[in-house]
Amino acid sequence: MFRRHAIATGLAASLAIASSSHATSAFAQTPPPAAATPQAPPPTPDTPKVVERNVRGPSARNFQVGVYLNVQPDCTSGTLPALRMVTPPANGTISIKRGKVSATNYKQCLALEVPGFIAFYQSKADFVGSDEVTIEVKYPAGRTEVQRIRIDVGGTGGMVPALPKAPQGQKI
Repeated sequence: MFRRHAIATGLAASLAIASSSHATSAFAQTPPPAAATPQAPPPTPDTPKVVERNVRGPSARNFQVGVYLNVQPDCTSGTLPALRMVTPPANGTISIKRGKVSATNYKQCLALEVPGFIAFYQSKADFVGSDEVTIEVKYPAGRTEVQRIRIDVGGTGGMVPALPKAPQGQKI
């Protein structure tokens, strides 16, 4: 009889320990009150990355202001991004053309040729000054980029003037 009582008491004691540890762990998992620690909301993955760029070109002539492509890790072309003009230029026009883009030493690719979109800007006939365009680029994987392109029009048209030749030195 003593033996059954000891086994029953031991079983009851182990159940009590298990119950109290369960109650303790449930209490430990209770979150702290919301007013104790204010936290900022987590960033959303859909927040577009903003890129600011500057280009120069001649007045009243087409010149390139952007190239948009999608290169996969194996150096092949992926689906091209979708382009949307958010803010058009005030003193010119943007046109998009599809073409082949050749590149060397691009990311891990030594040489590649892939399709891409090429953006061109042409100012009004007599415009000289600054213009701006905003283009939204949505890549197939869900990444979005907003490009603000500042365009300086006129002057040398982005061309660097030729430097004078250096003296050759004495010939022997």
